[in-house]
Amino acid sequence: MTKRIRKAVFPVAGMGTRFLPATKANPKEMLPVVDKPLIQYAAEEAVRAGIETLIFVNGRNKRSIPDHFDKAYELETELEESGKLERLEAVRNILPAHVACIYIRQSEALGLGHAVLCAEPAVGDEPFAVILADDLIDDEQNGGCLAQMVECYDEQVASIIGVERVPPERTNRYGVVDTDAISPRLGRLKGIVEKPDPQEAPSNLGVVGRYVLNASIFNKLRQTPPGAGGEIQLTDAIAALMKDESVMAYEFEGTRYDCGDKLGYLQATVEFGVKHPEFGDAFADYLHTRSG
Repeated sequence: MTKRIRKAVFPVAGMGTRFLPATKANPKEMLPVVDKPLIQYAAEEAVRAGIETLIFVNGRNKRSIPDHFDKAYELETELEESGKLERLEAVRNILPAHVACIYIRQSEALGLGHAVLCAEPAVGDEPFAVILADDLIDDEQNGGCLAQMVECYDEQVASIIGVERVPPERTNRYGVVDTDAISPRLGRLKGIVEKPDPQEAPSNLGVVGRYVLNASIFNKLRQTPPGAGGEIQLTDAIAALMKDESVMAYEFEGTRYDCGDKLGYLQATVEFGVKHPEFGDAFADYLHTRSG
């Protein structure tokens, strides 16, 4: 019987240096897109996919992430007494009551692969998801990128990497996959190359921050030697895993915003702003007057 995907790992220990000084005392995952931080969008995507346990692998100065998901008694009392009930509901319902949060410290910044390996005690021998909050994926029609990938996992019972088509000249910013097509959006991995030059890239399918992985990835991570900068790369472990079992690449539906990049972050803010139910139309009108 296929094990259900119940847990998601959120590596949130990065320094966020691209956004300094904004991230000097505040994690990049807490940067707001309109009125919610990036990490909340990621958590909501996980919950829509049926995830019940959120595992945050964090580092120093990341206190605001557990604080965000914790109960805020003083704030709730103040909102209730002042009659701001709509805002009270928004604060109380950040996560459903049945969803649990676990926080694990990554003591050294040794890469994404190491961060995932840190989560092994909480994940155990179950398949699990990995979500990078930097990649904000807007998909209202299909329940979210991770929901698509969980459905695909249920059919394939194999580790799955989320991919999207990137401009060929930008392959040197991504892990790039080589696949044998199974269906229009699904392929079996033949190879994965980290940040290849355009002339050496096997395709223009770039890996983005969504994974559904079998627990066998942990053994591969333990055996993966550190690469550049002493970091353990998740892509290296996945390349080793595909020698033992099938690994799939899934081209998800939806629009991704690279919020680890300032331009991508601003684009996400604009796009989510014009769709906001409270002021979206007024904001769109404002943008129109600016462009006119």
